[in-house]
Amino acid sequence: MLYHLLYPLSEDISMFNVFRYITFRSIYALLTALIISLWLGPRFIRWLQKLNCGQHFQDDGPQHKGKQGTPTMGGVLVAFSILVSVLLWGDLTNKFVWLTIFVFLGFFLVGFFDDYLKVVKKHNKGLSAKGKFLGQCVIALGAVSILLTMPGYSTELLVPFFKEFRPDLYLFYVPFAILVMVGASNGVNLTDGLDGLAIGPFIVSAACLSVFVYVSGHYHIANYLQVPYIPNIGEVTVFCGAMVGAGLGFLWFNAYPAQIFMGDTGSVSLGGTLGFVAVLCKQELLLIIVGGLFVIETLSVILQVGYFKMSGGKRIFRMAPLHHHFELKGVPESKIIIRFWILSILFALAALSTLKLR
Repeated sequence: MLYHLLYPLSEDISMFNVFRYITFRSIYALLTALIISLWLGPRFIRWLQKLNCGQHFQDDGPQHKGKQGTPTMGGVLVAFSILVSVLLWGDLTNKFVWLTIFVFLGFFLVGFFDDYLKVVKKHNKGLSAKGKFLGQCVIALGAVSILLTMPGYSTELLVPFFKEFRPDLYLFYVPFAILVMVGASNGVNLTDGLDGLAIGPFIVSAACLSVFVYVSGHYHIANYLQVPYIPNIGEVTVFCGAMVGAGLGFLWFNAYPAQIFMGDTGSVSLGGTLGFVAVLCKQELLLIIVGGLFVIETLSVILQVGYFKMSGGKRIFRMAPLHHHFELKGVPESKIIIRFWILSILFALAALSTLKLR
């Protein structure tokens, strides 16, 4: 909105020329989302408390009785901050921006409905696993189908560290891209088990992917770094900036000891959008490195369940996801969180290094 209102004035007032730059608007999208989150946070928390939207913890895991009743569904605050910021600073004629908004809202509704059943309707199991998975797949299928009709997109797969090796998946690309988006959504969801544990690495991952989106949308930089140039995709950097800002604002209240949890409303939508951004800039495989922490958490669950079934009840970890294993070993919660944040930063740095290692 501000872009459309103020940039045309640059012909008469030169200072408004800064609105043409994606980097400028991305920074201010970040700051806007951050300020909205910080300003609305306390009011939103009090409102959730009045509605009795408290988190319920099961008895079969680490005991968090002190956190029982802490307001959840904080993903609503994150979503509001992101959308307002993007609408203010983004180029609303850009199809990629609207497609990203579509994905974000689609996954948001899946997570919101799950939280609504659990928190408001007091249905402990919430949305069924099949129902949640189906909802995620439908949104992902719609987004990928639209994306493949746009200029600059193909079914080729980029392989990190190998600039010439680009296998074409043909029809298999669609289920692969859906797997990336749904996997990222569930990976963030599984990681969201301790105060600030998921939102911290998400901020790092979103910031990292914003670099790849910007590079892919800049003709000269993309050619220099030998990554696919995709016209107009750079505008999604503004959306990434808003996600980082909203995440930082939410972390202010979600940091240990948390005043609010994001719930599936936040983790499902943020994870799904993270996966879509990776698909958008053709860095699907690189997401394994960018979101390495989420991958580890997901693999710990897969290995635990698989080994439990094959061995007749034996376990690899004391409990999965992995952060619960360390909790049960007696590692303080705050130490687990900080160490996982450090790992996420290292993964992001490794991913950024691939821009030159080709």
